[in-house]
Amino acid sequence: MMGAVLLSEFATEIVVPVCAVIGIAFSLVQWLLVSRVKLNPERHASGNSNKNGYSDYLIEEEEGLNDPSDVTKCADIQSAISEGATSFLFTEYQYVGIFMVAFAILIFLFLGSVEGFSSKSQPCTYDKEKTCKPALATAIFSTISFLLGAITSVLSGFLGMKIATYANARTTLEARKGVGKAFIVAFRSGAVMGFLLAANGLLVLFVAINLFKLYYGDDWEGLFEAITGYGLGGSSMALFGRVGGGIYTKAADVGADLVGKVERNIPEDDPRNPAVIADNVGDNVGDIAGMGSDLFGSYAESSCAALVVASISSFGINHEFTAMLYPLLISSVGILVCLITTLFATDFFEIKAVKEIEPALKKQLIISTVLMTVGIAIVTWVGVPSTFTIYNFGDQKVVKNWQLFLCVGVGLWAGLIIGFVTEYYTSNAYSPVQDVADSCRTGAATNVIFGLALGYKSVIIPIFAIAICIFVSFSFAAMYGIAVAALGMLSTIATGLAIDAYGPISDNAGGIAEMAGMSHHIRERTDALDAAGNTTAAIGKGFAIGSAALVSLALFGAFVSRAAISTVDVLTPKVFIGLIVGAMLPYWFSAMTMKSVGSAALKMVEEVRRQFNTIPGLMEGRAKPDYATCVKISTDASIKEMIPPGALVMLTPLIVGTFFGVETLAGVLAGALVSGVQIAISASNTGGAWDNAKKYIEAGASEHARTLGPKGSDPHKAAVIGDTVGDPLKDTSGPSLNILIKLMAVESLVFAPFFATHGGLLFKIF
Repeated sequence: MMGAVLLSEFATEIVVPVCAVIGIAFSLVQWLLVSRVKLNPERHASGNSNKNGYSDYLIEEEEGLNDPSDVTKCADIQSAISEGATSFLFTEYQYVGIFMVAFAILIFLFLGSVEGFSSKSQPCTYDKEKTCKPALATAIFSTISFLLGAITSVLSGFLGMKIATYANARTTLEARKGVGKAFIVAFRSGAVMGFLLAANGLLVLFVAINLFKLYYGDDWEGLFEAITGYGLGGSSMALFGRVGGGIYTKAADVGADLVGKVERNIPEDDPRNPAVIADNVGDNVGDIAGMGSDLFGSYAESSCAALVVASISSFGINHEFTAMLYPLLISSVGILVCLITTLFATDFFEIKAVKEIEPALKKQLIISTVLMTVGIAIVTWVGVPSTFTIYNFGDQKVVKNWQLFLCVGVGLWAGLIIGFVTEYYTSNAYSPVQDVADSCRTGAATNVIFGLALGYKSVIIPIFAIAICIFVSFSFAAMYGIAVAALGMLSTIATGLAIDAYGPISDNAGGIAEMAGMSHHIRERTDALDAAGNTTAAIGKGFAIGSAALVSLALFGAFVSRAAISTVDVLTPKVFIGLIVGAMLPYWFSAMTMKSVGSAALKMVEEVRRQFNTIPGLMEGRAKPDYATCVKISTDASIKEMIPPGALVMLTPLIVGTFFGVETLAGVLAGALVSGVQIAISASNTGGAWDNAKKYIEAGASEHARTLGPKGSDPHKAAVIGDTVGDPLKDTSGPSLNILIKLMAVESLVFAPFFATHGGLLFKIF
């Protein structure tokens, strides 16, 4: 016996669900605070104006802005955006539901056939002297956990979208009282989503483990193998959410920008532009619903990878329940840490000026990381024995608890470094984006060249951070170290998601202000919120990609162990062909998603042009555009176009594993991981930089920016073209790639028993 833990099994059974419930309760409190902003003109004018002693200042500074018609217009626009987003998600989920059922049947058939659907107990994979539950049980429970993960993921995305569409007009209305008020509403709404998602993911996983334990009893190896389906369910839904939502939002955005800004010279989000409602709907379905599902998938998979490796280590062999649930304890403390951190943005400090927005969001990342470091130290001290062994490709490696603390800590801090590097390359406060803006003087071509160079360069430091993180965590605690490092990076997921969801909410708020014809003061404030939101969205994507790399590697390690491959030798032809094909897959996937955005945007541009040319009085503002047709174009295109890239990712591991065997599949996973991470980082940062270069010129906040402006100037038009090229890179291809590398790895792990038993058909024939 390796030494006892301070936290008893009973205490663990209480701590984890209590932290999850606290997270859910906190998100409900935040939602109630947001709902105090009324979308009702009568009550708004009388009730809210003097709540914080703002009444006098309001009347002086914003004379005439308490106009009831503004509130009514905002409410109408909000309901149009909400209806569009809800109808798209329902349509998407119908297709995804069919896939979910079909794939669940596939999991059952593949895993059940490993032992010929026998219901007899079998020798354990890692200890042949013991008997474990039959393969049929793994098939049934893996299918159940897949469905659980899928439903939780869909729910996470849907709730996030509902909250965002609820908050966007409220943020616009609060902008009349000042930028600080608007910031708090947008941030609180993001926090609702962050905490709901983190807490739901944790609670469902905890309940599933305890329910499965009733059947599995002492067979922890089988129990945690069955739980891996949870991660697969989460990520497969995220893939369709990300790709479908990404195609939707960018088709609308590109169509609205090219015809509205470049051809017709009207402002962004002008109500005369038929694509504006579709564009605002897209922000919610792509950046909110897609991002929510994506980060939930990362969280579920890193937890599953850690649990699988731990179940065949001393924790699982000696049945140390508290130590076994160490990954869940990290997430539990993460919820408490993020709760305290959120209060720094909403309650402890008040934002009074535009320039304070971005620092406030950066502080969220720093505070949560510092507090979480202390949290991890406490959890490791009370929840893990002083020494224990971790399974390491056939051997048991002795590890000390302080080494495990360093593994989680290095993941946590690597996440922060990736976040800051992303911010440096995508925020217009720093020279890289200002250089890209400056290159617009000579036209769109130089803008595109500078932007691409920036994206490639921005890969360097994050890759070194990930490499150091992998080296340290693997040296200390083998594959388990990498899995908990990924969990460390995701431990502050509630804060990460809050600042990420804040971006699209602010973007929508600006769109609503423009469409409702509110004063330029309000538009300036919402633009400032949005510019900060663009950077935080890029930081969120950086986190998602960094954690995806670690999660994918941890799952890869679990797959190699489960498939009983002793070494993955790059020099054998079987592995090398897998490696080179795997490295090609992210390019194939990106080509599909980029072309989908292009063809959908083409239809959108034609429709917007048609309306401007055929509806009399539209350009003069006397007639209303047909928003519904544009929403329908985006919906139809994204549903149709999300299926081929989704099929590519889901079918590749099944085809390779079945026909070429586990060694070739190991090569494919390694190749996809290595090339996918690079492309994902460069695509996200290039797109983010182009977007903020355009915003830099539009805002005209510095002498340099004013020489490039104003809106409608040639440099501005070049910047809009760069932004349009970057849109599908940063919001469709880039963020979807991190799901590709995780999803292929977790799918391979779930199907590993089948591939190990029946795989490699082609090599068996020849």
